[in-house]
Amino acid sequence: MDDHAPSLGTPLGPAAGETHAIPLAVLAELTHRCPLQCPYCSNPVALDPSSRELTTKEWLRVIDELAEIGVLQIHFSGGEPAARKDLEQLVARANQVGLYTNLITSAVMLTRPRLQALADAGLNHVQISFQGAEPGIADRVGGYKGGHARKLEVAAWVRELDLPLTVNAVMHRQNLDQLPAMIDMAVKLGAGRIEVANVQYYGWALKNRRALMPTPEQVDDCLRVVEEARERLHGVLEIDHVLPDYYADRPKACMGGWARQFFNISPQGKVLPCHAAETITTLNFESVRGNRSIAEIWHGSEAMNAFRGTGWMQEPCRSCAHKDEDFGGCRCQAFALTGDAHATDPACAFSPLHAELFTVAATEAAEEADRFTYRNFSGGTVEKDGA
Repeated sequence: MDDHAPSLGTPLGPAAGETHAIPLAVLAELTHRCPLQCPYCSNPVALDPSSRELTTKEWLRVIDELAEIGVLQIHFSGGEPAARKDLEQLVARANQVGLYTNLITSAVMLTRPRLQALADAGLNHVQISFQGAEPGIADRVGGYKGGHARKLEVAAWVRELDLPLTVNAVMHRQNLDQLPAMIDMAVKLGAGRIEVANVQYYGWALKNRRALMPTPEQVDDCLRVVEEARERLHGVLEIDHVLPDYYADRPKACMGGWARQFFNISPQGKVLPCHAAETITTLNFESVRGNRSIAEIWHGSEAMNAFRGTGWMQEPCRSCAHKDEDFGGCRCQAFALTGDAHATDPACAFSPLHAELFTVAATEAAEEADRFTYRNFSGGTVEKDGA
């Protein structure tokens, strides 16, 4: 890849004849429908209605094509993938063509018979999201009464069926004090892995930043809890930890770099380099409903090539010694905070906005605003006082 950046607004695509390996794993967002209303949901604020979702026939064709081009894993997600009545059929087809299948679920729509049917269809792994370690905060964050108890029940069924379990723990100011209990909960549930993911601020989370932003002290304490738990639970529970960008000095190599290691397919069939990419409104993403194959879209589409490699970079990224490690950080975050997807990710200490970002984070955390704007198809509903 040529490291010389073109003029602003003219992203450099791959050199003639250059291709990029098809990723091993793809996230299939089957639907944006979900009974939960989490205020940090990674879905776009403008949700796709069910009328625009890919049909069963279309998803089956996509699954076949993914297997044909060399993808090895498919992660069924949403919204809530169990809202699709054809989920068992899609899992069965993926299993039939040799794909490893993972279900990323809120769990509240699953019954014991349906989970059994999914296991019989060939489901290989289950990830369940938890909003807290006890019903009070968990049900409030999810906006779904009785959700926490249901999740615990479904998690027990997962292990009874001998399916591997991952606990997804999305952490923020209002539940970080429960992190030790959430780690202990994961062990009691028989999970092999927990993702301790601090909220990343775009889409719904950006709308709720004041209610979610942790304090610097909480971030430090979270790191301490994770490190102690890793040592204590070595060989028992694998712990992944995602730090909040606003308090970082170095940006993460978001998704391993733009369109390098991953792609996502949205409910209406758009092929995306990450689940938040549609927040960059200056890009147009091609759909599997078009006249090009998934491989052609991955290798040749303008949006996929917009920020591949390093040739698109401005200064200070262009001359940075870390550019081949972090690939400029998160393009969605850069666009959300600067209005320019080519800008240096403000999470980076070399960004002129970095100090301001840290100050904003600490200030908003200290304000202790706690009311959520719940995720829904109407564009969000503000939490009632005393909810």
